[in-house]
Amino acid sequence: MSPYAQLPTVPTSSELEGVGDDTWLEVIHKMEEVYSELVADEVELEAKNTQLEQSQQFIFSLISAMSDVLIACNRDGVIEETNAALCTLVGLPEVELRGRNVTDLLADAQSVQRWQLATFHAASHEMAPVEINLRDATGQAIPVDMNCTPRLDSNGHAVGQVLVGRPMGELKRAYRQLREAHDALKTAQQQLLQSEKMASLGRLVAGVAHELNNPISFVLGNVHVLQRYSQRVAQYLQAVHQTDLPAPLQALRQELRIDRLLDDLPSLMEGTIEGAQRTTEIVNGLKRFSSTGKEEVAPVELNALVERAIHWVQKGTAPRFEIHWTHGSDCCVQGNAGQLLQVLMNLIQNASDAAASSPQPALHISLTRRADQVELRFADNGPGIAPENLARVFDPFFTTKAVGKGTGLGLSISYGIVEQHGGQLACNNGPEGGAVFALRLPLPSTT
Repeated sequence: MSPYAQLPTVPTSSELEGVGDDTWLEVIHKMEEVYSELVADEVELEAKNTQLEQSQQFIFSLISAMSDVLIACNRDGVIEETNAALCTLVGLPEVELRGRNVTDLLADAQSVQRWQLATFHAASHEMAPVEINLRDATGQAIPVDMNCTPRLDSNGHAVGQVLVGRPMGELKRAYRQLREAHDALKTAQQQLLQSEKMASLGRLVAGVAHELNNPISFVLGNVHVLQRYSQRVAQYLQAVHQTDLPAPLQALRQELRIDRLLDDLPSLMEGTIEGAQRTTEIVNGLKRFSSTGKEEVAPVELNALVERAIHWVQKGTAPRFEIHWTHGSDCCVQGNAGQLLQVLMNLIQNASDAAASSPQPALHISLTRRADQVELRFADNGPGIAPENLARVFDPFFTTKAVGKGTGLGLSISYGIVEQHGGQLACNNGPEGGAVFALRLPLPSTT
C-alpha cells in the first residue's frame, strides 16, 4: 500500500467546527510519521540507484576489458549488446552493430550454417562450441572459436543467445609460443646432457693422456738415442768398408744389404720421431680438451690456417682428395692456432673418409664473413649423415666408421675446442646430398 493512502481526507469548514485540540494534534502527528516514511523511502531508493549504477559500471568495465569478442542477441539473432573487442575486429562502432543480425558479420555460408546449428543447440540449454568465420575490417575471414549459450529472462525463459569467442590467430600464436618454449627447453636439456658427457669425457681423457705421456716419452727418448747410435755405427761401417774386406765379408755385406740398411736408417728414425711427435700432439690435444683453463690466444689468420690444414691432409692420408677452396680477403680471429688447425684437419679428414665411396671424392670449403662472426662451411659429396645420427655426431665415442677406423673422439674434441673459442660447430645434410659442417667463430670487436 502507498504511504499516501494513509493520509486523512481534508475536512470541510463545517466539519472543522467543534474539532478539539487533541484531534488536531493527532492529525499533525500522523502527518509527521508519513513524511518521515517518505524521507526514508527516498534515501533507500537513492542508495539502490547508486548500487545499481555501480553494478552496471562494473559489468560494463568487465565487458570492455574482455579480449574475447562478446555478442548478446535476441532469439532472431539481432544484436542487442557487444563489446570493444568485436568492434575492433569487424571495424564498426557499437552503435552500428546494435540492431544488426549476427549473420551480417559472418564471412561465408558455411559459418551461417554452423551459427544456426549452434543456436539450435543453445536453445536446449546446452553449450555448443563452434568455429565460425567473422569478416574483419578489411573484409578478410577471421576464424573464431565461439561458445553459444542461451540468455534467460527473470522467469527462466530463453530470450536470446550469448556468444563468446576468441580469434584462432591468438590461440595459434599461443600454441606457437608454447611450442617454441618446449623446443628451447629440449635444446637446453640436450646441451646440459652434452655438457655432462663432455665433462665425463674430460675426466677420462685426462687420465688417458697422463698414461700415454710416459710411453711416448720413452719412444722419443730412445729414438733420439738410436739416431745418435746409428750415426756412429754408420760412420764406423763406412770406415770399415773403405778397407779391403775378405770375400766372405763382402758377400755377407751384399746378402744383408748393409748399404741399403744404412741409407734407410735416417728416414726410418725421422719417420718414427714424426709419428711420436704427432702422437704427442694428439695427447696434448686431449689434455687441452680435458682442461678447464684457456690456452693462450692470439690473432689467427683463417685463410692461411685452412690452406695449411688442406696441405697436411692431402700430403698425409688423402693425396687424391679433391678440395675446392679459394683464398679470400684476410680474416683474423682470436684463438689458439694449434687447436683451430686440429679442428680444420679433423673436418677435412672426416670429409675425405665420408666421400671415399664417391667416384670423384671432393670437398667444397667456403668462407663467409659477417658483421660479428665468420663462418667456414665444409660440404662434401659423400652419402651424408643419417637423420637418426644427426643429433649424435658430436657425442664422444660415436662413429659410423668400421672398427679400427675411428675412435669417435675427433668431432667431440673439435666441438669442445670450438666452444672454448666462443663459437659453434654444427652439421646437417646439404640439399644436393653430402654432409655440411658449419664452423662459426666470433670476430674481434673493432671498438
